[in-house]
Amino acid sequence: MNWSAVEREPERVPAADGAGQDRGDGVPAAPKGLPWAAGCVSGVGSLPGVDPVEAARYVLGEVSELPFLPELPSRGLGADMIGRSLAVLVDMPVDHQPSGWRLVPRPGLELRRARDFLEHDLDVFTEAAAGYTGPLKVAFAGPWTLASSVELPRGHKALSDQGAVRDIAEALAEGLALLLADLGRRIPGARLLVQIDEPSLPAVLAGRIRTPSGFSAVPAVEEGPAIEWLAAVLGAAEAVGPVAAAGVHCCAPQVPLDLLRRAGARFVGLDATLLTRAEDDAVGEAVDAGLGLMFGLVPTSRGADLSDPRRTVTVAVDLWRRLGFAPDRLGEVVAVTPTCGLANASLDDARSVLRHCRQAARVLVESPE
Repeated sequence: MNWSAVEREPERVPAADGAGQDRGDGVPAAPKGLPWAAGCVSGVGSLPGVDPVEAARYVLGEVSELPFLPELPSRGLGADMIGRSLAVLVDMPVDHQPSGWRLVPRPGLELRRARDFLEHDLDVFTEAAAGYTGPLKVAFAGPWTLASSVELPRGHKALSDQGAVRDIAEALAEGLALLLADLGRRIPGARLLVQIDEPSLPAVLAGRIRTPSGFSAVPAVEEGPAIEWLAAVLGAAEAVGPVAAAGVHCCAPQVPLDLLRRAGARFVGLDATLLTRAEDDAVGEAVDAGLGLMFGLVPTSRGADLSDPRRTVTVAVDLWRRLGFAPDRLGEVVAVTPTCGLANASLDDARSVLRHCRQAARVLVESPE
């Protein structure tokens, strides 16, 4: 079966506070407040399967509130989050060694393959999205996750060299700006939301990134540099014309919400099922500061119970109640996504998960209590 085997007329949700209104040049204006409409549903980024044509059609039809450029890591090395993001770097060639990705003097075969994957994905999505107007999310790994995943020429983690981290952040900022400008030309009706994926950031801050030998860990990175280079990438993205907002997604426990806010994130995506009560204040402060939240609420594991959307959103409703926010704001501030891992699901299960996301988002808007 393929993604398009189950197609339907997309459900439309009213735009929030000016979202989607044309600003006069054919591009929908950025919303005055949050970068999505109430009842919004989206994906994290990755999907199962190997056919980008079918994935693009499915995303544009089934996740119409906030479609996204799909990642299809099942195609192999270079098609995953890290490979796609390395393909964006400007003047920072890499190659794939037995130990993983490594900075090298000249681009390796695997980097060329990753660039080919990305270019093909953009071409396919451009064709599928012809005439599309509205929000569109694209996701790339952030500087700290890339620095944790790439080795220096002599085999040490790039994270261990602050000069290398700076170079990665600058190369990512420049490459991402070029790509977003190109995407804006390809799909002129799109209002882009840029998601910087930083699953490694909590481990970077805690000094838990292992060295290549595995016998020790790279020293913890202080908040100052962590904010500086993440802010550089977020700022470069938001400076591009068609970009409405840039934010950060982190599926690890203990997401540093305050740090992300200070780095300039307009929204934060996280796995809400991992939140603890000790993090209530941080979430409340993020909402008070105007951040949008993408909550991973729908489990992606095989055999997960998807029978009752009210049970699925309990963690969000209970959190909202503890924070004392008005119930009718929950469906506006919180966009619903799956938890991470959807790429490992079957196509049928992935369709069920995204369908359940829509049902869960409807509960948050219509009757959260």
